[in-house]
Amino acid sequence: MPVLPLNDAAALLPSRGVLIGLDLGTKTIGVATSDPDRRLATAVTTIARKKFSADADQLLKLAAERQTVGFVLGLPLNMDGSEGPRAQSTRAFGRNLAALTPLPIALWDERLSTAAVERELIAADASRAKRKAVIDQHAAVFILQGALDRLARLASSE
Repeated sequence: MPVLPLNDAAALLPSRGVLIGLDLGTKTIGVATSDPDRRLATAVTTIARKKFSADADQLLKLAAERQTVGFVLGLPLNMDGSEGPRAQSTRAFGRNLAALTPLPIALWDERLSTAAVERELIAADASRAKRKAVIDQHAAVFILQGALDRLARLASSE
């Protein structure tokens, strides 16, 4: 299954079913999940990155437990829309994951997701330690919720 931008991957996704959203950092992976109706994204966990095979095993186990129908990876584009090393790394992760699962993998522009989440956590008066512990999960929620909202708009325009 190819790794596609969300608008293109939407055709490969069933109309219902749980999606997993990922915020791929260099040291951690923030994980969020949707409800089966895809209305709300919720934080699940933060995975400390080891090597790809161990990370993929954890993600595929989570996907099986939650009866997931697809993944949404946050694509960290530069502010001008170009792709830097982190975006290329995300694409490579997506391709490698796609080789291990038949589930569709979509890419969603995640520009400013971590910054937006950081502002929300500061506004909620979360301590620096608390922010560090949850920021990747919350960034995954931000990414997945944006993708869910986009999928809903695409479905309503059909």
